[in-house]
Amino acid sequence: MMLDSPPVQPQDFIDVARELLASDTGKPRQAFLRRSVSTLYYALFHALARSCADALIGGSNADRSRSAWTQVYRSLDHGFARQQCSNSRISAFPQEIQDFANLFATMQKKRHRADYNPLERFSKSAVFADIHQTEAVIKGFKMVTIKDKRAFAAFVLLRARSD
Repeated sequence: MMLDSPPVQPQDFIDVARELLASDTGKPRQAFLRRSVSTLYYALFHALARSCADALIGGSNADRSRSAWTQVYRSLDHGFARQQCSNSRISAFPQEIQDFANLFATMQKKRHRADYNPLERFSKSAVFADIHQTEAVIKGFKMVTIKDKRAFAAFVLLRARSD
């Protein structure tokens, strides 16, 4: 596996979510809808992990340490990232980061309901709306300046000290 061409891109997760809805004719089974919701969250998670690693260690064209890049990528903690994305201090970031953070927190909650609540029901139209919103938010997030991506990476990866 080469570092500069990761096996899975965030768009790959979105494509899988879309294919899950297309794999059933008519009304999709709840299992397909649930898997789509969960997969969309992982598109956002991997987009954020990759952005953090690229911002702090260097993008694919940078002279970078493979192990350092992987360490940063793997350092993203689901719970802490959601907590930070829900933090009121997120308003200090550009709108594209705020939109990404809001959707990240929302989709993590939806993923938990999809994966763990047997009584939760999802609709095809709502999941399609989530697909479109996830694509749009990731596209906007990619356009953010490297300075703001670095600041956001520090915000979602590192605990702030109060002293």
